Order: sequence, then C-alpha cells, then structure tokens
Amino acid sequence: MDSQGTEQQKVVEFDSQNQLQPPKGTTFLRTCFNGLNALSGLSLSLSLSLSLSLSLSACARVSILNIVTYPHSPKKKKTLSHTLSAADKRSSENGNLKGANIIDTAIFVLCYLISIGIISIPYALSQGGWLSLIILFGVATLCFYTGILLRRCMDADPLIKTYPDIGQLAFGAKGRALVSTFMYLELYLVAVEFLILEGDNLHKLFPETSFHLGGQTVGGKQCFVILTALVILPTTWLRSFGLMAYVSAGGVLASFVLIGSVFWAGGVDGLGFREKGMLWSWSGLPTTISLYTFCYCGHAVFPTLCNSMKDRNQFPKVLLVCFVISTISYGSMAVLGYLIFGQSLMSQITLNLPTQNMSSKIAIYTTLINPITKYAIILSPIATAIEDTSLFRNSRSTSCLIRTVLVISTAVVALAVPFFGYVMAFIGSFLSVTVSILLPCLCYLNIYKGYRRFGLELVLIVAIVLMGIVVAVTGTYTSLREIVKHMTRV
Repeated sequence: MDSQGTEQQKVVEFDSQNQLQPPKGTTFLRTCFNGLNALSGLSLSLSLSLSLSLSLSACARVSILNIVTYPHSPKKKKTLSHTLSAADKRSSENGNLKGANIIDTAIFVLCYLISIGIISIPYALSQGGWLSLIILFGVATLCFYTGILLRRCMDADPLIKTYPDIGQLAFGAKGRALVSTFMYLELYLVAVEFLILEGDNLHKLFPETSFHLGGQTVGGKQCFVILTALVILPTTWLRSFGLMAYVSAGGVLASFVLIGSVFWAGGVDGLGFREKGMLWSWSGLPTTISLYTFCYCGHAVFPTLCNSMKDRNQFPKVLLVCFVISTISYGSMAVLGYLIFGQSLMSQITLNLPTQNMSSKIAIYTTLINPITKYAIILSPIATAIEDTSLFRNSRSTSCLIRTVLVISTAVVALAVPFFGYVMAFIGSFLSVTVSILLPCLCYLNIYKGYRRFGLELVLIVAIVLMGIVVAVTGTYTSLREIVKHMTRV
C-alpha cells in the first residue's frame, strides 16, 4: 500500500483453482489499541483488550475495495470494503511485524473463554442436574465447530480482520451493523455484570458497610456497586491500557486459583463433598444451557486473534486445545461446587463460601480483582465507537464525558437489575447464542452459497441453527421472566 496516498482502491482477483492469498503489500501488522475497523463509516473497535495485549493489526481509513472470486464458484464475485486508518500506514513504514505465536494466541483465547462464567457454572449444573454435564460438552463442541466456521469465512477474503468484516462480506452493511450491535450489547451487559459481581461479593465480605448520599443512607450491595463504579471511573479515561491488558490476561491464572480454592474448601477446610444433587431437571434446563453458552462466548475476538497469528492455519489447533482446557476447567468447577453445596448453590459460588476460611477469602478476592482490571478494556470499544460519531472526536474532554456517562449508565442498570445469574442467562441465551452459534453458521452458509450443496455438513449446520433458535427463544423468555419476577419482589 502506498503510504503517501491518502486513499486508493485495490482490486484483487484470484484464480478459481488456487488458494486465496493476501495481495502483495498487504500485511497483517500489529499495532496498538487504535486498530479499529469501520461500522457503516464509523470506527469499530472490536479488537478489545486483545488489540492491546497482542498489539494486533490496526485498521485504517484508507478505502480498499477487494473483489473476491471464490474458488468454488468462479463466476460469483463479492466485494468487501475496508476502511483503514492512517495508523496502519504509519506501521507499514516500519516494515513487516511478525504475528503472534501459538502460545500467545492460546493464552488470550483462554482469557476470553475462561472468564466470570467460572463462578456461575456450579449454579448452572444445579439447575439442570448431573446429566446436564452432557449438554456442557455438547455446547463446547458446537462452539468449537462454529469457531472453525469463522476461520473458514476468513479464507474467503484475505483482508478480513474482525467479526464485523465477516458479517459485511456475508450480508453487506446490514450484516456488519447486526454483528456489531450484538457484540456491543454483549460488551455493555458484561460490564454491568462486573459491577453486580463486585457489589454481591463485597457485601458478603463487609455486610455492615454504608455511606450517606444526598441525605440518604446507601448500604448493602447498592453501596458497593456505586463505590466500585467510582473507583473504576478514572481507569476508563485512559487511552493506553497496555499494562492493564496484561494484568487482565492473568484472569486465566485467577480462574485456576479459584478452582483450587474451592477444592481446598471442600477437601481440607471441612465443607466436604457430600451433596448428591439431582439427576435431571427439565424446568431449569433453559437457564442451564444459557449459562453454559455464556461460558463459550469468545467468538467476537476469534477472527482478530486468528488474523494476528504468524500461521493462521494453526488456529484450529489452538481452538481445540483451548476448548479442551476450558471445558475441563468448567466441568471441574461445576462438579466440585455441586458436590459441596448441592441445590443450595447461589448464582455465584463465592457467595456460598464461608468467609472465615482462608481458602474462601482467596477465592473471593481473586474474583474481585478481575472485573476491576477488565472493566475499562471491555467498555473502551463502545466508547470509541461513540466518540467517532461526535463532532469533537479528537476532544479529550468529550472522550472523558462519554466514558463517564457510560460508567454511570452501567451502574444504574446494575442497581436496577441486580440479578447476576439471570442477567448472565439473558446474555447467554440472547446474545451469546446469536454471536457464537447462529451468526457463524448463517455467515458461512451465505458466503459459500455459490458452491454449497446438500450434504452432511449442510444438514449439520441447519440443525445447529434450529437448535440455536430454540435455545435463544426459550432461554431469553425464561431469563426475562425471572428478572421481572424478582424485580416485582424488590
């Protein structure tokens, strides 16, 4: 790409018998968090903390028109417009940068797969019963397969860098907008979950804490939600999250520490593994499947991670290893928690642990650290997209104001809907099912519809879509019903 030109178009044509390859001069450069793609003319920052930690390729504002001829359908052409920023041009002047290796990528895939879902997985098992462990393995298998489908979608266009790019290639601008909307909403509600989690666990540690605000006494969980928002607020004003991104990557280690603490609490601290639980529960199944799906909702960053690798062909192997590790971790935590607490499990296993034991304190404090380090990174892509629509997009004060309003809004939602388990179930059923199961299948089918014929794979994908729709509808209805029911009791 000519770094002196302000805007240019490239047309890339591929022979229908050859494998798609990136055009000369196009490199997958790693740069900082400014690497963002466009959403209908707006800068889309969906690289998340991954862009910070791995210094992934930046997108740029130079328009590149790429016309792709699919190898299986030589007469069918599609176009994908990429809006890239000058950051990529500046990076290209510094030469080619090597991508991430397998270990780096695996660590960050695990960082997204093993997250706050680890503290709710025992509750999910208690809702569905022991046999629902089969569903956990089934959900993991389906999400692994849809991750592979996203990887195949990237082969259709060498310039694809993010999930919204795949949406645009499959369904045009509406596809990009749809994918981006679900991803942003998922990020926003995860930020809300962070505040609810902090409020619940801090209240467990310090149940008598309260303060005066506007002539009224604020105590309980609401007190800690507000305090946490105030503590986190200055971190959202930062533009460089390099150190915090690496700290947040420690969430994988923190999850293993949490599993070890729960095992210690049951085996050494005297809680025991005596609960029998139940074999199966139809009534709790929608909640169980929704929570299981939430645990595997890393698809939003899979294309960016894949694009950052030195050898993208190794990404399926990385996914396989990471899904196996995460499933073993989730399964272990679910079994341990269910054996210790049985049907008395709360939405967060840390709320069941006795605070007088050291293992319990380690588990709770470990749980509390992660949201504080990740909140700003999770919220930043949403803030950046909003800032790019502002007339004062380069204004520091406008940026701080937008981020402050976002923090306040998440705090208000967390105070209004303080039901961690049911909010997570809603995210899992409505958003995670859509982003991790439905959209990968639909995008794959539409991108390659020129050569797709009736066969086993087509039947499998259609079956996955139908199951996903059923889970999304039933899970969303169940979670919203429970949220409304609990709100009327407050």
